[in-house]
Amino acid sequence: MMTIGVPKEVKNSENRVGLLPGAAQELIRAGYKVFIQKTAGLGIGISDTVYEKAGCLLVETLKDLYESADFIIKVKEPVEEDLKYIKDGQIIYAFFHLAADKELTKKLMQKKLTCIAYETIEDKKGKLPLLIPMSEVAGRMAIQAGARFLQKDMGGKGILLGGVPGVQSGRVTILGAGAAGMNALRMAYGLGAKVTILDVDMEKLAFLDDLYSGQVQTLYSNQENIAKAVQLSDLVVGSVLLKGAKAPKLITEEMIKSMEKGSVVVDISIDQGGCIETIQPTSHEKPVFEKHGILHYGVTNIPGAVPRTSTYALTNVTFPIAKRILSLGLKGILQDELISKGVNILEGKLVYKQIALDLDLPYSPLM
Repeated sequence: MMTIGVPKEVKNSENRVGLLPGAAQELIRAGYKVFIQKTAGLGIGISDTVYEKAGCLLVETLKDLYESADFIIKVKEPVEEDLKYIKDGQIIYAFFHLAADKELTKKLMQKKLTCIAYETIEDKKGKLPLLIPMSEVAGRMAIQAGARFLQKDMGGKGILLGGVPGVQSGRVTILGAGAAGMNALRMAYGLGAKVTILDVDMEKLAFLDDLYSGQVQTLYSNQENIAKAVQLSDLVVGSVLLKGAKAPKLITEEMIKSMEKGSVVVDISIDQGGCIETIQPTSHEKPVFEKHGILHYGVTNIPGAVPRTSTYALTNVTFPIAKRILSLGLKGILQDELISKGVNILEGKLVYKQIALDLDLPYSPLM
């Protein structure tokens, strides 16, 4: 029976945790040993004592944690500090977003790891059930962040996104009407901003037009419409997703140059490389940089800013799949229609075709 390990996240400003005490207790009752690194839950207000009472075995260091377990449950992709201690052949269940990170992918392959990615597990309808809750959080947070950095004291042009009577509201453009885009729209509209949303799915646009009674501008996503909308915007939110693939650069540098100085762009797609040509990854410690007079927000773990909400939302969907993985075993999950698409690397071989194509790395079919 596999041993389970939950490390303390070491990515910048990342306080989420991969497993809650109640879920750990359920696994322990099923006969599994669960190791958790000390203070892993403190960022969301859960003490070591609570994990101990659930039956978890506490370990001091990251090194101890990786040495103790076969199956690692975490939130974000391994960083250099994790890679020092990850053992060859371990199974890691987490967010990876490998299509935008060739070096990490190669390192994971070299260690003969099996990597099961939250973001590529699909349901029977082709949706991404483990990505949706974090997309919802990121969409809402994108508007909060954008509104904040539009303030003059934060470097922005100095406007209130919702406006006040007698003054024009802020103008927001959202590119992509998936879970993140829909939630960004909900927040921006709720604040009173003037919102435009673009997508290639006409059914989604028709639904939004009806839902908001025509008070939200819906546009078909093409280069001409994107360029016009971006130019007129105070805040642009990029939320484009191609399953398992690198995000297309739909907002060009010329479009960014056309915006009024002091405007803000937020790229939720940054984990997959970003859909804004001028974006670079940033952190909660230093969330924005300026280019062409425009503030760029490219934080790669946006939900990490609200770790308590995010952890509960995430583990609601990741834990049932974790139980299924443990029950089926490695061979069994390869036959599982839902989980098999989450396997990006299998015992060191890259088995997700789109990632292999994006990174120009050797592809090994699962079957």
